Amino acid sequence: MSRRRTLGTKKKIALLVSAATVAGGGAFVMASTSNAAPTPKSASESTVCLGLATALGNNQKFIADQRAEPDAQSEARIANREAVVAEIERKQEASGCAVGESAQDSQTAQPSQPAQPAQPADPAQPADPADPAQPSQPAVSAPAANPGGGAASGQQVCDGSTVTLSGEGGAPAASSNQFPAGTKLKVTNLDNAKSTTVEVTSVSGSCALLNNAAFEQVREPGKFLIRRALIEKVG
Repeated sequence: MSRRRTLGTKKKIALLVSAATVAGGGAFVMASTSNAAPTPKSASESTVCLGLATALGNNQKFIADQRAEPDAQSEARIANREAVVAEIERKQEASGCAVGESAQDSQTAQPSQPAQPAQPADPAQPADPADPAQPSQPAVSAPAANPGGGAASGQQVCDGSTVTLSGEGGAPAASSNQFPAGTKLKVTNLDNAKSTTVEVTSVSGSCALLNNAAFEQVREPGKFLIRRALIEKVG
């Protein structure tokens, strides 16, 4: 008869414990690897994130201004903008951006922009009327004689400002902290030559803020910020 080697009870238990430990360690490594979430992108790393951060900052500034100087409509405006803020934060999460990161809409968002208005200060520039590098200067400076004190129809305004969306729905419209309701603004995206003419319907924390429908008319796919914008008051 052949003799079979058998393992004792203690050895069997030891082998089972070792196998369970190895399996558990492998499962832990796999779970840790699969659960590792990607690091959210900041506004400086993504144009999409920068646009959303700017939109969030504009709305937060508007809410802060309304709380600082409230009127009869402030409560309703704040409630509306808080809903917009929540929607922007959802878009930040869906786009892989840092949720809650905000940036105020300002000329400092484009380091190259402040250098451009400084060029007319060069005495050599106005002396040469044939210089083709400044085609828009006569159109901007000509309405300056308007005695009304405001921007004349067709005059470029908000020079150097970026344009983003407010997150509000409805028909194409704009909001502004410089122009009253009823003012018509033409916004042109110089990167794709698309433009839209909209009416100011409410107050915001920036010179010109487009609602969702208006922004869709001039945006580039996947972007929430217009870096090179031409804004004109046309009515």
